[in-house]
Amino acid sequence: MKKVITYGTFDLLHYGHVRLLKRAKELGDYLIVGLSTDEFNEFKKHKEAYNSYDERKYILEAIKYVDEVIPEKDWDQKVHDIQKYGVDTFVMGDDWKGQFDFLKPYCNVIYLPRTPGISTTKIKKDLK
Repeated sequence: MKKVITYGTFDLLHYGHVRLLKRAKELGDYLIVGLSTDEFNEFKKHKEAYNSYDERKYILEAIKYVDEVIPEKDWDQKVHDIQKYGVDTFVMGDDWKGQFDFLKPYCNVIYLPRTPGISTTKIKKDLK
């Protein structure tokens, strides 16, 4: 079984998020999503999510492409998660291109193109 992992906040979930999850799942048999905890968002990423961790987790678990959701508590847990879950492929949006190349000794690293015209930042801006 080929396992794929991706990480993110996945706040104000939109079709760009779902497309990323669909394309990530197509790269393997089992998709794990590392979901940023509220504490990680606040104290490390310095951003505030509209929905709580539990709400975002509930939404992600309802998406047919997602097999498992795990908490992302800090930047440095990725190598541990890859080894713990036997991950074959790490996936992120191409806005992160190059920033996770240090994971290449542990698994395949793939940066997928973002969906044009949509982002959580854009949604928040449009709602103001």
